[in-house]
Amino acid sequence: MVKRILGLLSRDIKGLHEAAYLLGFFAFLSQILGIVRDRLFAHIFGASSIMDVYYAAFRVPDLIFVSIASIVSISVLIPFIAERLEDDKQALKKFIDNTFSAFSILIISVSAVVFLFVPKLSVWLFPTLIAEHGDSLILITRILLLSPIFFGFSNLLGSITQVKRRFTLFAVGPLLYNVGIIVGIVGFYPVWGIGGLGIGVALGALLQMLIHIPYVRGQGLLPRFKFDINLTDFGKVVFLSLPRTLTLSAHHLVLLVLVVLSGGLGVGLISIFSFSWNLQSVPLAIIGVSYSVAAFPTLARLFSKGEKTLFFEQITNAARHIIFWSIPAMVLFIVLRAQVVRVILGSGEFGWTDTRLTAAALALFVMSLTAQSLVLLFVRGYYAAGKTVRPLIVNVTGSLITVVLAFGLLKWFEGNLMVRYFFESLLKVEGLEGTVILMLPLAYTLGLTVNLVLFWILFQRDFKRFSSVLGRTFFQSLSASVVMGFVAHRFLIVFAMVFNTETLFGIFLQGFSAGVMGIGAGLLVLKMLGSTEIKESLQTVRQKFWKTKVIGAEQEEL
Repeated sequence: MVKRILGLLSRDIKGLHEAAYLLGFFAFLSQILGIVRDRLFAHIFGASSIMDVYYAAFRVPDLIFVSIASIVSISVLIPFIAERLEDDKQALKKFIDNTFSAFSILIISVSAVVFLFVPKLSVWLFPTLIAEHGDSLILITRILLLSPIFFGFSNLLGSITQVKRRFTLFAVGPLLYNVGIIVGIVGFYPVWGIGGLGIGVALGALLQMLIHIPYVRGQGLLPRFKFDINLTDFGKVVFLSLPRTLTLSAHHLVLLVLVVLSGGLGVGLISIFSFSWNLQSVPLAIIGVSYSVAAFPTLARLFSKGEKTLFFEQITNAARHIIFWSIPAMVLFIVLRAQVVRVILGSGEFGWTDTRLTAAALALFVMSLTAQSLVLLFVRGYYAAGKTVRPLIVNVTGSLITVVLAFGLLKWFEGNLMVRYFFESLLKVEGLEGTVILMLPLAYTLGLTVNLVLFWILFQRDFKRFSSVLGRTFFQSLSASVVMGFVAHRFLIVFAMVFNTETLFGIFLQGFSAGVMGIGAGLLVLKMLGSTEIKESLQTVRQKFWKTKVIGAEQEEL
């Protein structure tokens, strides 16, 4: 059985769509476990102060992960490892040992320093939480500091397995990560309290690291710590990773600011923000991350060979399918938002008020789905072209705009009754406390939209103008999505009279049936418009995309 699984994980790449679909499949499996994880959280805790503490505790370790552990990311290490693999295995082993040793000292030292300063950082970032749950917040934050260490080592080991042309174990890693968190909820929390939740996260990160070890050891490349570190080699790795690290750090600093702001708005609002963020990440991981990651190896190869026309065609091809899939997904999530949230999270301590607020926040977050997905593609396009400074400048600019918008929208919402009434009525959350939290996902979506516009303009200036094919795809996808959304919304009303919407199963059937009717209408419109993407998608499925070998999507947050 093990040999059959390993055989499945070692087949050759066949094309962009096959790779994207396979990555999307593994992302879907991971997100299913993520949904189980969040449902357990919602059922046991609801949108409560305990969940606020749990999600707040991620912010500092997450920032360490993207600022330090990303130094040894797959995209940075693969060129170094591949170069030495072709020349001399001894040179490769020496480089791996050297990188492992230097990184170990760096990440453990930083984590140790932060460990000591967690109490002061917690008071500064989350004064409201620290007043009532200070000990819990400090404890779980300190436990979570193990995760960046394990994820960093996982990146290093994963780079080796991929250079050796094995199917990415990163596709399996996120599954194990969520398994660890689920074990923490059902197994560790009843025994050790909130500290058990942190131990579950650390266990998941450890499992994601351990899965690489058997193969790497079998190749004789398992890293060993050495005191005679070659800082020149490690310096080259750091220098190459710096723009990417700063780009990621800018994005996560925005999330830190938004979570900090959430903590000051009321009890349970960090939870509302985080639950809705996790739900919008499901289509993003399946569509945006999958296509951008699948396109990266080919983009890098084409640009390195000077085939810039083919490079741009590959970008355009990926962008077409991102637009084709993301707009319908965005519309469906908006129309079915209440059903999605109620089915996934609505049990136990997660009440109707929590559902309505989370659904409204989800609708605002998911409006940025197309923008987020295309930004990921453009960033990797620039990385493939060796232009790492441009994404840094654009993302920092977009991040600053998002932060300014967050402060501005909060002040606007709280100081203007008409504005508050408009948004509450539009999103159907009238009369609820905590509606101010909706300004944060709105700020995020507006900031990402500006980010996309900047990338779109610069990418065309740096390479060439996009052809009209993207406009055609956008028109067809938007037209089908509008019809799909209208039909789904109307059938929600119809099926509300057919199914018992007082039960979980009834709500599921209502949303599922309305969604199916909407999708059917959307497909009919696409067929009438002669959509090329439908034909390509069907062809991809017939070509058995599950046999494809791809470079996997690396973890970019805890």
